[in-house]
Amino acid sequence: MSRPLPPARGHRKMRALLVVDMQVGCFAGEPPRADQEGTVLRMNALAGAIRPKGMVVFVQHTDEEEGLARGSGAWQLLPALNRAPGDETVEKTGCDSFLETRLDGLLRTRGVTDLVIVGCATDFCVDTTVRTAAALGYGVTVPGDGHTTRDRPHLSAAQIIVHHNYMWADLLLPRRRRVRVTPTGALISELRND
Repeated sequence: MSRPLPPARGHRKMRALLVVDMQVGCFAGEPPRADQEGTVLRMNALAGAIRPKGMVVFVQHTDEEEGLARGSGAWQLLPALNRAPGDETVEKTGCDSFLETRLDGLLRTRGVTDLVIVGCATDFCVDTTVRTAAALGYGVTVPGDGHTTRDRPHLSAAQIIVHHNYMWADLLLPRRRRVRVTPTGALISELRND
């Protein structure tokens, strides 16, 4: 697999915000997703901070058997998400936003070097996407309060979120690279000063 080229000296990084599976059907059922409203508000703030110098990509899971048939009400993005002209949409059929999708090609065509990854569910599609993005050589930042899941039989949603934030920050990657986990507010401040 090829890796994105590092930005030329003196050039800025090109960032993209990946918003994973924030779809109506993913938020149906019980128990509820952790801090849905707050998570969406933070995603909207991040999208607003990234758009002027980068791009936003909404990743939608498509799977009729999972109740997420293309075009159905359940497949649609949550109405509370702010979308803008120029935002991209990528469909996927597995947990990995890169596997057999157009995502990597789209990002490379646009010169993206760094990804900010948010979405649902922390322990499935977000986790798989974070790991693949890092393996492909992208700089990866995860807002620690920018992803959500629901309680599982063995762990609460809060425990899952804390655990994954810890794991991502401690992933071993070549050349001493790291997945950066930081609060949304700190990341937005950094983006505005970039």
